[in-house]
Amino acid sequence: MTKAFLSIKQGLLEAIGHAEGRVPETRVHRPRPVDVKALRSKVGMTQEQFSARFGFSTATLRHWERGDRAPHGAALVLLNVIAHNPTAVIEALTFEAAAH
Repeated sequence: MTKAFLSIKQGLLEAIGHAEGRVPETRVHRPRPVDVKALRSKVGMTQEQFSARFGFSTATLRHWERGDRAPHGAALVLLNVIAHNPTAVIEALTFEAAAH
């Protein structure tokens, strides 16, 4: 049997198990909520600077700070990383920009 066949077979077996209620143990990681305004103040940036540095639109940042919306998905993950180590994120983004 080919590798592709075995992969498809495994996927089908997992789908059948899921349909029958046999779900493998999974661990779901949920990023913590972030107080975006406090985080931006902590790193000492204006809304425009924070947006430009980390790739968010200023309008979105304003919505988050006012509480009209909450960050989710990849944006929330990035905000958690920024909260944990803003210097590392800035350095990584600066390195990426310099490479282009």
